[in-house]
Amino acid sequence: MYQPGHCGVALALYAPICCVLVAAGSPTFALLGGGVTVALTMIPDLDTRTNRLRHRGATHTVAFAGAVGVLTALVGGIFGGATVAEFGLLVGTLSIVSHLLADVITPMGVRPFWPLSKRTFTLDIVPASDVRANVLLFVLGVAVAGGAWTLGHLLR
Repeated sequence: MYQPGHCGVALALYAPICCVLVAAGSPTFALLGGGVTVALTMIPDLDTRTNRLRHRGATHTVAFAGAVGVLTALVGGIFGGATVAEFGLLVGTLSIVSHLLADVITPMGVRPFWPLSKRTFTLDIVPASDVRANVLLFVLGVAVAGGAWTLGHLLR
């Protein structure tokens, strides 16, 4: 998928966390986490900007998701202590996992367990370049996140 599709999937996956944070009285933290999630979701595609990495290779794996989670946990720990570090781990990992889930619907798919397994996972639903699919995923993600925000306020 392209950036709009990835951002939509990231927002949809982050929505339950947003709802819980808003319901718990932390709407600012919910917004910050959502922003970080959307900002990080495109990191795996940095592999397209170099010829040293194969596209949808190492940066499109569960191990990479864990590594990004650990890095965001370290940053969170430095700026906010243990609770923020845990939140950073969750948001960082979720950001990359959302990218993998968005790419799994394309014909190229992903190899999330590389190098342990070379098996490709694909649902082969729509090409990554399909503008309508990217817009639809974005709109759905915004709608789901907005609904979670609203529900969180109602539960407060």
